[in-house]
Amino acid sequence: MKALLKDIEEEILSAGGKRSRSRAAVMEQFFRTRNHTTVEELTRAVRTRFPRIGAVTVYRTLKLLARMGYATELDFGDGARRYESSLSSHHDHLVCTVCGAVIEFENKDIEKLQDLVTLRHGFRPAAHRLEIFGRCRKCAANGAEGRNE
Repeated sequence: MKALLKDIEEEILSAGGKRSRSRAAVMEQFFRTRNHTTVEELTRAVRTRFPRIGAVTVYRTLKLLARMGYATELDFGDGARRYESSLSSHHDHLVCTVCGAVIEFENKDIEKLQDLVTLRHGFRPAAHRLEIFGRCRKCAANGAEGRNE
C-alpha cells in the first residue's frame, strides 16, 4: 500500500501538484475499501481517523484518482456516483434494481465477444463497462418490482 501511495504522490508531484496529508489519508482509505463507495461513505470512513477532512477533499481526491486511472466512477442508476479501484482485474456488474445489491462477475466469453465486435467494426476500445440491471435472486424470488420495471 505504501509503495502505491508513494507512486501516486510522485505522479501528482511530477504533474505540478502538491503534497497533501488529507489527500493521502483519503487515498489510503479508498484503496482499503473493498466495495463500490460513494463520496459520503468514504468521507464517513476517513473521518473515523481524521475528523477534519471534508467531503470536498474526498470528492476532489476521487476525481483525481479517476483522471489518473486509479479509480473508476460508476453509476448504478440509484442517483449516487460510486467509485472502485481500477487496480483489480477487469470485471462487470449485475445491479439489483430492488435492493441495490451489486454482484461482480468475470466472463471470458463476453470479453471475447466484445473483442470480436470491436475488431469487426475496426474500433479500438480504450475501456468498457458492462452493467446488467434487473432483480437479484432474492428479490426475484420475493416477486419484488424494481425501479425501472
